[in-house]
Amino acid sequence: MGGGKGAFYKAKYGGGGKGGGKGSKEEASGGGGKGSLFDRAAGASGSNGAQENDGDVDMGRTWNASDAQPSTKESLVSKLIGLEGRQYPMYRGIENYAYRFSEGFTLILDRAQTDPYAPPSKMRFLVSSQTTGYSAGLVSNRVRRIALADYLCRRFWEEVHHIGLDEVKQSASYHAAKGGELNIERPTQHVLERTSVVVYPNMEVEVRFQLSLPARGRSILGEECARLVCGTLPSVISKTIPAGANDMARISSHLECVEDQESLRLSLPALNLVAFVANGAILPRRGGDDDRPMEGRRGEATRPVPFRSPESMQVTVKLPNRGEVTGMGIRPGVTLIVGGGFHGKSTLLRALEVGVYNHVPGDGREFVVSVPDAVKVRAEDKRGVQNVNISPFLNNLPMGKPTDNFSTQDASGSTSQASNIIEALEVGASALLIDEDTCATNFMIRDRRMQLLVSKDKEPITPFILKVRQLFNEFGTSTVCVVGGAGDYLEVADQVVMMDSYEPKDVTAEAKAIVQQLPSGMSTADRERESGQTFGKVTQRIPLADGVKECVSHQKAKVMPRGIDTLVFGSENIDFSFVEQVVEKGQLAAIGDYIQAMTRFMDGRATLKQILDRMEKMMDTDVGCAMDLIKPAWMVPGGTYSRPRRLEVAAAINRLRTMKFLIA
Repeated sequence: MGGGKGAFYKAKYGGGGKGGGKGSKEEASGGGGKGSLFDRAAGASGSNGAQENDGDVDMGRTWNASDAQPSTKESLVSKLIGLEGRQYPMYRGIENYAYRFSEGFTLILDRAQTDPYAPPSKMRFLVSSQTTGYSAGLVSNRVRRIALADYLCRRFWEEVHHIGLDEVKQSASYHAAKGGELNIERPTQHVLERTSVVVYPNMEVEVRFQLSLPARGRSILGEECARLVCGTLPSVISKTIPAGANDMARISSHLECVEDQESLRLSLPALNLVAFVANGAILPRRGGDDDRPMEGRRGEATRPVPFRSPESMQVTVKLPNRGEVTGMGIRPGVTLIVGGGFHGKSTLLRALEVGVYNHVPGDGREFVVSVPDAVKVRAEDKRGVQNVNISPFLNNLPMGKPTDNFSTQDASGSTSQASNIIEALEVGASALLIDEDTCATNFMIRDRRMQLLVSKDKEPITPFILKVRQLFNEFGTSTVCVVGGAGDYLEVADQVVMMDSYEPKDVTAEAKAIVQQLPSGMSTADRERESGQTFGKVTQRIPLADGVKECVSHQKAKVMPRGIDTLVFGSENIDFSFVEQVVEKGQLAAIGDYIQAMTRFMDGRATLKQILDRMEKMMDTDVGCAMDLIKPAWMVPGGTYSRPRRLEVAAAINRLRTMKFLIA
C-alpha cells in the first residue's frame, strides 16, 4: 500500500476530522498563512504600530467559533457510547464540534489524540456571560481581567487536583485502562497573563486544558469518556468558574491587590524610583522548589523578619484600592546592597528580580515592585554570542579579534557578562540587577594594584566599576548590585543599603566617609585612561529570519519547553539556566512560538528592538487572548502559554546558536 502506518490511518479514518483539518506546517510557516489572525492583527497594527481594528479581526475573541459545527451534549454522549470498543483513532470523529450544555457552557474539542500514548487531546469550555454572572464593572480594565483569569485558573486547578483528576494512571499492562487525566499547568506565586483561562471583554470565560481520552489498550472506553467529559468536567466548571460558586469578597480582594501592584509599578518613574519594597514584606522563601513565603514556627530562630525601610529611604505611595503604602524606595543611579554572608543581600535582590511581576495576595512580596524592564545580568560561561558590540567593555583582544561585532560559540565569564549587559541595553532595559556572587570577577573590578602590575595596553577588559556611572549618566540605566567583597564600588555608589539580619540600614553616609578616609587611589585622569571618556555605543542589530528557520523548517521539528531551564527549538536547545527571571514553564512555551511569529517582521531592515516593539503592541491590544495571535496557523488554541517579557524573548533569540544579525 505504501506510506506507512500514518497513511493507513489517514485512509481509514480521514486526515482532518470534521471541518477540514488545520493545514500543514509549511502552509503556516512563520506564524500563519495568508489571512491568518496573526497577519490580520499585524496588518491592523500598521507599520507605525497604530492599534486599529481593520474590521477583519474579531478583537473580542481570537479564535473563529464558526470553525466548530454546532451540536449538543446529548449528541456527544451518544457518539462516545457508540465508540465503545472501537479503535482509538476514531475519537477524531468528535473533533471540531461546539457541544452546547444546558448548564450554560459549550465544549469544543479542538484536537483529539490518535493514540493513547500520543500527546493529550486539546479542548476548552466556553462559559457564557449569563452563566458566569460577573458584572462588567468588576473587571473594568485589562489588568483586572487578567487578575480574574488568574484567580479562576487557581480555583479550577485546585478542584482538579482535589478530586485527583490530574493523577496519571500507572500500569505495566498493555490491556489496563489508561487515560482520563487532565493537564493544566499549576499557577505559580506570580500573576501572569495566561491562555489556560481567558476572561473576554463580554465577560465570557474560556477554560483550556489537555485531556488524555480513556482507552484500554488501543480501544476506546467510550462510556468512561462520556462520564468524564459530560459529567465530571461540567461539574468542575460549575464549582469553580461562575460568580455564584465563588467568594466574591476574595475575588474583589485578589483583583484589587493585583491592580494596586500594577499601579505602583507604573508609578515608579513619576516617583523617581526604580524599585519599591513595602514595609511588612516577607522576602525569604521556603526554599528549593517552593516559592511560597517562609513560615517559621513560634519560637524558632528561622521565623522570617518582616521588611522595614530605613527612615531615610522611606516613601509613601497612595494606591487606587489599598490607599497609602509605605516602604523603601530605591532611587535611580547606582545602589549597592552590602552586608555579611547570610544576612539577606541576595534575598532582597531576588525579590527585586521578580518585582517585575505581580503576586498573589499573601505571597509576602505583593508590594515589592521594580520597573518593568529591570533585568538580572550575570556571567554565563560557554553561551553563544552573535554579532554583539562589546567594545564598551572589551578591546584589543589577542590576534586582533574584533569586539564591535563579536561572535563566539564559547563565551568566557567576562565576554558573556559583557554581552548580557549590551543585549539588555539594546532592547531597552532601564535597570540592571547584579549579584557579585554570579559575576566574573575580572569583569566587575580591577583594583589599583592590579592596574599598576598589568598596564591598560595589556588588559583588554574595562571593568564594570569604571562604566557603571557612565551607563547611568549617558543612558539613564540604573544598577542595583549586591557587593560583599569589592569595597571599591563604594566610590561610585549613590546609595548603600546594608542588610543586617534581614533588616535594611541606610549606610550611605558611612560608606562615603570610608571612601574619603581610604580612597581607591584612582585619579580622574587614571579613571578616564582606563575607561574612556564615554560609555561607548550600544549598537542595534537586525535579526535574520534564516537563523530561526534553520532550526524549525523540518516538518517534525518540535518547539517545546523542558521545565523552565530549556526550550527545545527544533534542532537546537536554548539554555535558560541563567536567565533568572523566567518563572513559569508557559513562558518558554510562548517564547518558542513568539520567535517564529517574529520572523514575519524580519525583513533585513527592522532591528530586534523595532520587531519587539511591534510584537509588544500586538500583545498589549485589549483583546480577550492576544497571545493566540502568536500561535502558528496549524495549531489549535491552547492553554499552555504564560506571557513572557520582551527581555526574555530577546534572551532566547540571543542564545539561539544558529542566529545571525546584521549591524544596523
